[in-house]
Amino acid sequence: MAQTQPVSSWATDFDVLDREYVSSPFEIWDELRQKCPIAQTDRRGRNWLPTRYEDVTAIAHDIGHFSSLEVAVIPFEGEEPDEPVLPYGLPPISSDPPLHTWTRRLLLPWFSHRRVAGYEELTRNLCRRLIAGFADAGRADAAAGYAQQIPVRVIAHILGVPEDLSDTFTEWVRDVLEFADDAERRIHGMESLVNYFVAEVGRRKEEPGDDLISELLQVEMDGKPLEESIVMGAAALVLIAGIDTTWSAIGSSLWHLATHPDDRRRLIEDTEVWPLAIEELLRAYSPVTMARIVTKDVEFAGCPMKSGDRVLMNFPAANRDPEVFENADTVVIDRMHNRHVAFGSGIHRCAGSNLARMELRVALEEWLSAIPDFRLAEDAEVTWAGGQVRGPRQLPVVFP
Repeated sequence: MAQTQPVSSWATDFDVLDREYVSSPFEIWDELRQKCPIAQTDRRGRNWLPTRYEDVTAIAHDIGHFSSLEVAVIPFEGEEPDEPVLPYGLPPISSDPPLHTWTRRLLLPWFSHRRVAGYEELTRNLCRRLIAGFADAGRADAAAGYAQQIPVRVIAHILGVPEDLSDTFTEWVRDVLEFADDAERRIHGMESLVNYFVAEVGRRKEEPGDDLISELLQVEMDGKPLEESIVMGAAALVLIAGIDTTWSAIGSSLWHLATHPDDRRRLIEDTEVWPLAIEELLRAYSPVTMARIVTKDVEFAGCPMKSGDRVLMNFPAANRDPEVFENADTVVIDRMHNRHVAFGSGIHRCAGSNLARMELRVALEEWLSAIPDFRLAEDAEVTWAGGQVRGPRQLPVVFP
């Protein structure tokens, strides 16, 4: 990712792709909350960045002024196609009611507690297989070689697509989310995803299976089958939203445990703390920032937001707000009161949160069971991706 022009002021010229912001945004958020809790910039259009929990959640619930029709943090810059490849976008995440309401309802059963429990054995066996591949080496890239390999294969199972295409899916998703300032890569990633699902929808119509795509093709609305563009958009959403977000949470958590041995030992010695620990790691290292589009001029918390402005829903900063979380910048592994918004807030709260929690828990359980003692390699260069989703892309660790 190319470095952009230096930031002159975080309050009036912020850039979520700036290297400092990507690698360590926490101090920036702390400064903004005290001096300018809703920052503004004219980079890539007119954008706002709330940093307080109260503001982020209020905007998330105000669907009248803040639309989800464009959720990309970095707006697309390039030649738009004459006809959008997915006219409904990626429902339900990139839609408003009523489309949002009924498309979300279609997906929820696939990510219920009961359904997710059925994916746990698959996830656990996958984690063990991955660890077995590097356990004897004494070192590994905990991000690229482990965290990034898990969600893509679980999602492939849910969609009924081949696991051996996981590297290809990962490349496409990274093109769409991570290389936000490269229009060519974004177009390539989205077109590749759409073309793949066009072919898959055609195949499932002839050979339906026990998978999400096949089930959506059997659904009728008002006596008619779902439009294929909605089926493809929902399938693409599950792939995009279910991969980068969760692997970033797993990778960030492994980074924390590699650098905080006391927390690592606590998890190994006290199994009862795990439910609290998972929520705390999600709070402290929330990976996802979404966007909302201002639908009509509104003054919010003293900020004159204009129709068409983009508001970056800074859920990670909200989860570090000291007005809501005591010792907000410290990971308190047994934190009891934890109203975090790592999965969003309001009607667009993540439909796959049960799956993400399970994958994070199982990934950490299996890693600590096999590799209880590990640390960053002395020559480690930990690299982070940011913008839409923040998480480590390289995480070299060593272990006995």
